[in-house]
Amino acid sequence: MPQSLIHGILDNNHGSISRAITLIENHQTPPEPFLSEVHANASNAIRIGITGPPGAGKSTLTNALIETYLANNKTVGVVAVDPTSPFTGGALLGDRVRMNQYSWDDRVFLRSVGNHCNLGGLSNKAQEIGDVLAASGKDIIFYETVGVGQGEHDIMNVADICIVILVPESGDEIQLMKAGLLEIADLFVINKSDRNGANRIATILKNILHTVKKADNVEPPVFNTIATKKDGVIELFVGIQNLLKSMSINGSLEYRRLHRYKERVLSLIRLNLENSFWNTDKINQLNQATKSLDKIVLPPHLMAKQLLEKQ
Repeated sequence: MPQSLIHGILDNNHGSISRAITLIENHQTPPEPFLSEVHANASNAIRIGITGPPGAGKSTLTNALIETYLANNKTVGVVAVDPTSPFTGGALLGDRVRMNQYSWDDRVFLRSVGNHCNLGGLSNKAQEIGDVLAASGKDIIFYETVGVGQGEHDIMNVADICIVILVPESGDEIQLMKAGLLEIADLFVINKSDRNGANRIATILKNILHTVKKADNVEPPVFNTIATKKDGVIELFVGIQNLLKSMSINGSLEYRRLHRYKERVLSLIRLNLENSFWNTDKINQLNQATKSLDKIVLPPHLMAKQLLEKQ
């Protein structure tokens, strides 16, 4: 099956893509040569992270950007990371109605995945899923994340650039996000800019960005959009393309990809070490030990240390 699955992915067969992603989500990724062949064909796609507070219109704006990229002869993949159902383990917000229009369009592949309680806003398997979409020939891959505020730094480890979406009512939140989303954004979007306060929040944001420089000393641009009407989307699209061109010229795009590669390697080594230590017997023993606790005797850190020493 792995070889036929690879051929299906490389041929942009959406059934094969879907099966591969399901295997990845269920921790059943086929062995070599599947991973190597997927990775060998996954280097050309541009990966764009879209994040921001709940209700900012991330899905609507993503949909508008999909239309714009399609109009510019680009193919698109979307990894939409949603809260995980505590009952089924699946994505709770899986049916993005606006994007259902692409169900039969082989230029677009959309997949909703659960974040599996990952506070970073991204599924642990998001990068592998992105590789599959890239190997299928998708030019652009969007990662739309759960809107949980400052905890979304994980998006820096999966995307080439990050777009943070705010709304006019975000004024007070900007102060709180100085050490959070403000640090990871390459572009800002004030969506729903037909509401009162849109210009004010854009001005406040620009002033903050002018004084709070990022590590690369590049000040992120700020765009105003009304995604439901597609107002400002073309300007945003041009801004994204200009940023990517600039990053390609100055080498920062390649630097980010190398950093992402290093983080993935480190994460896989850590995971393999954990799995080699925490075999089924040790996990069962630890579960039994914690279940047997019937009263509070020691501080949690001392009790944890005591139980670990017994393993």
